[in-house]
Amino acid sequence: MRDVVFTRGIGWIPTVTREDGELKLTLGAGADANHDPRTFTFPIGEAHLEVIREDLARHLLLWSAVLPLCDAAGTRGPLDENAAVALLDPVLLGSPADVDALFRRIRWDRSRLVAHGADIGLLERGEVCAAMRSATETPNEKRAQEYRADRRRAERGTVLGPLDAAILRYTGQYAHGSTVPRRKPDAVDAALLPEVMRVFATAEQACAGMRIGLDPRRGRRATDKRDWDRMATTVDTAVRRAHPELVEDAVRTVSFLLCSEAADRSRNTPVEDDEETGDARTDRGGGARKTALSFTDDKGVERKWLRGGPRSATAAFWEFVGDRSAADNDVFTIEDEEMGEGIQLHFYADSIARVTTVRKGRGGSDPEYRVEYGLVDGLGGYRSMVSAFVRGGCAALDQHGPWMSNVAEFERARRRRNAR
Repeated sequence: MRDVVFTRGIGWIPTVTREDGELKLTLGAGADANHDPRTFTFPIGEAHLEVIREDLARHLLLWSAVLPLCDAAGTRGPLDENAAVALLDPVLLGSPADVDALFRRIRWDRSRLVAHGADIGLLERGEVCAAMRSATETPNEKRAQEYRADRRRAERGTVLGPLDAAILRYTGQYAHGSTVPRRKPDAVDAALLPEVMRVFATAEQACAGMRIGLDPRRGRRATDKRDWDRMATTVDTAVRRAHPELVEDAVRTVSFLLCSEAADRSRNTPVEDDEETGDARTDRGGGARKTALSFTDDKGVERKWLRGGPRSATAAFWEFVGDRSAADNDVFTIEDEEMGEGIQLHFYADSIARVTTVRKGRGGSDPEYRVEYGLVDGLGGYRSMVSAFVRGGCAALDQHGPWMSNVAEFERARRRRNAR
């Protein structure tokens, strides 16, 4: 039978219970193999209960000192009860000077104390008892998160200035740099908000007109990494030039926000057609605009396209790629069966093959094909080639050469390109 003897009833602050007549401190910490919270207990005395009941600061200090022992227990190990009990008298009954000296020797959880209002400056100087004069029962987890983020920055030599901090708060990335950024003007001190907006105005002017397209090779909602890197570099360069006092974290969060917004605009815009307007019958390559095509992937899945449908051939093909592309499915083919020609896109190698029927099979003989290979410069190159093929067939791809029919020659060209 376990009875609660004393609890502050707020958050995870340890509770005093009585079990079979014995007082115990009970706390939740860490998680088991199923990610459920673990509960630890160890015995305490009546004198310890009295201090815990009357002195919030000592209660929190004991919690901070015991948490590393809980972490050491891992997902299934037992709490080192002897070590926990050995902390009771020094933390709860020791003089302030002795407690400060103890906390200079042991591991303890700083962020717990920060969340409960501890003075950070005093904590950093090792004056833990004095730091806890401002302690509160109600935790402020955001304060603890920002404190941990500042410590991680300090470990790599980064100290935020007021404008740096304001920019990170504006994007919601002060505590978590991997969080998707959002514009949060209410999170910024009103006196600093105009300076923050001037920084963003510099960035927005620098990348005006740039866009981040989708990359269907990586799925329906994936974005083009080259576009992202190009915009990020443009923004970073402009912001560093105009505001050299900003630290790297602040500069990076500005470009991260603008790139994320550009990517979202692309994701929320209907897939656009890559085909150029103009003569619907011919292209500069001389071939007829396609009226029927088949798309296939490396798994043998096929999708047909007919002119006059709701989507253009290029939009339909890239939609097919976005639906089907995967790490083990990165070769896609577009074929015009009537004209006896097609292209095969090798996304894994940034290369393409165009296939033209030289002689159709007759009397049981196999048809003869001409296969030529070319290098492709990223997603933009693929889009240009697909559009050209749709408009004018293999002949329209001449301008996107050179084309090599010798496989060994092509492989040498590919290795030279990759070595650059």
